Amino acid sequence: MLSGRRLDLLDPTPMDIEITDIAHGLSFVARWNGQTRGDWAYSVAEHSLLVEEIHYRCQPDTDPRWRLAALLHDAPEYVIGDMISPVKSALGKEYGEMDMRLTAAIHRRFGLPAQLPRAVKLTIKRADRISAWLEAIHIAGFSQAEADRLFPVPRGELIEGLEIRLRPPMETRAAYIERFDQLIGVIDSGRG
Repeated sequence: MLSGRRLDLLDPTPMDIEITDIAHGLSFVARWNGQTRGDWAYSVAEHSLLVEEIHYRCQPDTDPRWRLAALLHDAPEYVIGDMISPVKSALGKEYGEMDMRLTAAIHRRFGLPAQLPRAVKLTIKRADRISAWLEAIHIAGFSQAEADRLFPVPRGELIEGLEIRLRPPMETRAAYIERFDQLIGVIDSGRG
């Protein structure tokens, strides 16, 4: 990793993980296999920032740890990349197991349980799918009718004022690290 850490993909440990490596990697990984409109690829880091915001809108009284979990929901992709669901399925259980091991190490590194409570995972997944609906319509070339068939249609207040940002990777990296630092500050201070 750029931080100097060595990451064993088959047996990752929390000590192998640095937020700067995650933010950097995710800022250069394109969502939608790069098949989006705009001058910049829509990165997994940008997507993660959006998912964290939607998660908060879905559950404004949530524990800040779960907001951090939402920000980190795709963190393993900093090393294994973002693959569309059919490819993940074709790769089978080995891919899923590697993703789970990386997720557990990342969670433990930042004070989260290795496995999130089921209700938390479901809320984050809902925010992730709402984000996919927005992305599909705004940058991935889907019609609204097509997106409505494939993803949950969000309530207006959940997406009001949200925007899909396309910006240079280093700007996205800085925004991701800034948001991470803000959430850690809230968690460490005990404020909710």
